[in-house]
Amino acid sequence: MAIVRWAGMALMALMLAACVTVNVYFPEAEIEDAAKEFVDEVIGEQPQGTAPQAMNWRLALVTQAYAAADVTIQSPAIKTIQSRMATRFQDKLAAHFDSGALGFKRDGTIEVRDLAKVPLSERSGLKQWVAEDNRDRDAVYREIAVANEHPEWEPEIRTTFAEQWISQARKGWYFQAADGTWKQK
Repeated sequence: MAIVRWAGMALMALMLAACVTVNVYFPEAEIEDAAKEFVDEVIGEQPQGTAPQAMNWRLALVTQAYAAADVTIQSPAIKTIQSRMATRFQDKLAAHFDSGALGFKRDGTIEVRDLAKVPLSERSGLKQWVAEDNRDRDAVYREIAVANEHPEWEPEIRTTFAEQWISQARKGWYFQAADGTWKQK
């Protein structure tokens, strides 16, 4: 009877040992690199003489090892959204960032922060362009998560992109600080 009990316990221990939990860690560094590449394509490189102020504090908190993830931002859907955003930015939004009318929000979207800086004839158009851009931003964060087969990463992707938009904002542009106030770079 003791042998049967011992064999049963050994079998149970073996079965418990066979249960393996695989944790998939969010690949912060790879997503940050992908976000930098994406943002560069949309708003362009920093003007000469300025360096991006990287927000790598979150990266320093990632201490668990994981295999380098192959993060993609190259799907057709992502590239289409990126192209629309880049065209809209260059043709319609950049001047309003330069004037201080627009700012990058801490949630990865943009906002009209000072409508008084926009000529009356352009106000409704600007509101429409901001709405379109924010829809594209929401879509691209979702598409990146789905393209990388981890839809649960969308909030972290959004946060990483929000940090990158702010990091790459040019001198004089506005961004929303953690407390919700607007700051100028």
